[in-house]
Amino acid sequence: QVQLVESGGGLVQPGGSLRLSCAASGSIGSINAMRWYRQAPGKQRELVATITREGSTNYADSVKGRFTISRDNAKNTVYLQMNSLKPEDTAVYYCNAHSWVIDYWAQGTQVTVSS
Repeated sequence: QVQLVESGGGLVQPGGSLRLSCAASGSIGSINAMRWYRQAPGKQRELVATITREGSTNYADSVKGRFTISRDNAKNTVYLQMNSLKPEDTAVYYCNAHSWVIDYWAQGTQVTVSS
């Protein structure tokens, strides 16, 4: 069992920055990868960024060069640094932990990019 708690969402102007945090607890050793997804109203859930146990990262083409996924193992926390934000980045962002048997999901946090 893994529990995930997100923080850091909010309202930001185009070109601004936000950092999302996702703190994990429980069976941390079972986590193989951490992922950030997002979902806008009326659209399918989209994989934004991934970081593996080995430290490899991957990003959706739409966020490459603007978003950075990172982790702090001592704090059991994964981050998503979002720079140069665009209105099309507006969505609910979800932290996901991939384990051997199941995926765990955080509650989601709203990110709104608007002037």
